[in-house]
Amino acid sequence: MRRRNFFSRFNNWFVFILFTVVVTTLVFALTILINYLKKEEIKRIDLLANAIKYQQDVVAPDPLVQDLVLQIYTSNQTIPVIITDKNGRPIDHRNLPRNIENDTKKIQELAVKMSRTYPPIELKFPSGNNQFVYFDNSLLLNNLQYSPYILGVLIFLYLIFSFWFLRTVKKTDEGYVWAGLAKETAHQIGTPLSSMIGWIEILRMENQNSEGVKEIEKDINRLRTISERFSKIGSVPELNDLNLNETVQQNFNYLRTRISSKVEFTLRMPKGEILIPHNRILLSWVIENLVKNAVDAMKGLGKLEIQMYEKNKNVIIDFRDSGSGMNGSQARNVFKPGFSTKKRGWGLGLSLAKRVMKEYHKGDIKVAQTEVGKGTVFRITMKS
Repeated sequence: MRRRNFFSRFNNWFVFILFTVVVTTLVFALTILINYLKKEEIKRIDLLANAIKYQQDVVAPDPLVQDLVLQIYTSNQTIPVIITDKNGRPIDHRNLPRNIENDTKKIQELAVKMSRTYPPIELKFPSGNNQFVYFDNSLLLNNLQYSPYILGVLIFLYLIFSFWFLRTVKKTDEGYVWAGLAKETAHQIGTPLSSMIGWIEILRMENQNSEGVKEIEKDINRLRTISERFSKIGSVPELNDLNLNETVQQNFNYLRTRISSKVEFTLRMPKGEILIPHNRILLSWVIENLVKNAVDAMKGLGKLEIQMYEKNKNVIIDFRDSGSGMNGSQARNVFKPGFSTKKRGWGLGLSLAKRVMKEYHKGDIKVAQTEVGKGTVFRITMKS
């Protein structure tokens, strides 16, 4: 069990670290790529501008040099370029959208728009007929401009994943603590319980019909049941299609004789059988916890009703007491481990009961209704 738990936690950490490395690498790589492409495109435009200026400055350029300049100019297949005179009239252009290639006015408007991204490169000539080279990002670089938004989404997803991961790890660790605590408790109870069983057999041999022996035997059987409950925490319990009416009735009969006689304890159930998969030992534990909490809230005096009914394909069991009730903060925290409204309470019973219902029976427990000074309704919900 411990080995399996170790590997489970190791896998969680491995996924978390892997996701962190992937996101960090992606962010870093995209940033480097964008900066690299920008620098390379600016270098290419500078080279193009110098080539054009050299060609214009030389009176009788070498044919080989002219051919090299032409190759530099035509090799640009991606970066939009517009060359204008000093008055802004287009002289030449390259890699512009086809729908504006022959429209002088739109080319001039595009040049103005390009100047907002990068300042134009001025080509100064002795004649004074200076030219200007306007350019913009290539289509690839423009597409990469959306990368910050993509990174934002990735980071957002990363934060959500981190939050989920931390919650999962915390719940997993809590689960190991609960399971270990429960099994250790079962072990500790089991040792003196075995001795008590032996002593009760000796007492029975001396006086078989003793009422005291019979009562002690009942309590020993009860301790045995409690030990079984704790031993099942952390393992997969066996769920059987048992009659839920019978389970609730048995617990009601047992608890009715063990709570204060000043509590008006009633049970209301449907007449027909309700067959639903459940573990009788664990569900009895849940019912007992809710009943004892209700009795404590009433300080041993008041009304407690258990009502079971079917609604919307669910089986619902309400525990309605006339106790002190809870305020909003208490109702929100009542199922948290360690929370208790009692001075000597450990705050474990309701937390364990909720875990039993959610993890083993795919059901739930919640505070359906509460009001300070008027009482509380705890509700168990199970799928029928």
